[in-house]
Amino acid sequence: MITYLEAIREAQAKALTDDPRVYIYGQDVGRFGGAFKATKNLAHEFPGRVLDAPISEDAMVGSAIGAAIEGMRPIVEIQYADFSTPGFNQIVNHAASLYWRTRVPCPITVRLPSGGTAGSGPFHSQSMEGVYAQYPGLVILTPATVEDAYSMLLEAVAIDDPVLFCEHKYLYYHLKAEGLPTEALPVGKARIARPGRDVTVVTYSAMVHEALAAAEELSGEGYEVEVVDLRSIKPIDTDTVLASVARTGRLLAVGEAWPWGGVTAEVVARVASEGLALLDAPPRRLNAKNTPIPFHPNLWGTHRPTAPTVARALRDLLRL
Repeated sequence: MITYLEAIREAQAKALTDDPRVYIYGQDVGRFGGAFKATKNLAHEFPGRVLDAPISEDAMVGSAIGAAIEGMRPIVEIQYADFSTPGFNQIVNHAASLYWRTRVPCPITVRLPSGGTAGSGPFHSQSMEGVYAQYPGLVILTPATVEDAYSMLLEAVAIDDPVLFCEHKYLYYHLKAEGLPTEALPVGKARIARPGRDVTVVTYSAMVHEALAAAEELSGEGYEVEVVDLRSIKPIDTDTVLASVARTGRLLAVGEAWPWGGVTAEVVARVASEGLALLDAPPRRLNAKNTPIPFHPNLWGTHRPTAPTVARALRDLLRL
């Protein structure tokens, strides 16, 4: 068995092995293997290519952009997605627009440990993907499975676009698979995580597993819930979402991030504008509460969507 975290480490090891242009840069990634040990032992296996960075996300991303311009393929580890904000200018004003201004590719991969875990609080639990999705030029990946964590990270390193790789911290140790994939869906293609005919749940990252648990609960009540795992939110696979809604007639979009201007809002907007006639009921959204993320495990458990709250939202929608 291999964990989600181990899959990320193995993908980086393979990228370093296959391409001499790849290197890893981040705080403590060399000496300590990173905050979550996603680069454990890689500095010994690949001397000079797994480099400890100063505590400056701005400098980390900026130097990676410069290296990418010169032909390298850096992987930047930012300890928590929350800490990407000091590097925001480099990501959105430089990396995202570089090719469009200069025709010079910017093949950087920025790994963002995202989402919440109990007791982490407001500075170590944020889901930043919706913020960055506002900016053209970025690819944003949100793997929900061990297999995707491995294959999508390898694809992220290989493509010529700047990629934000949003890996969910809760899945690091809680998710396991039999092995690593030899084939995978391409970036930008959603997958049907569970087929159904009564209602569609569109979600991504750790919320896929909450949705699957809710779908299993409702199956005992005679409902067939279809769960769509977006996998990538930039680009976003609108065709698969619309095809699912055409089968079920109902849509619930679920995300761990805050509701304002996020991924669930975009999903609902696209379905409303491109597939309104497919709906038998108004589309609905379920997000984290619009408050700072609490420290206490009990409060955190009520802050974000969970299988019970997803199931309750689905029951309400099915009654319409």
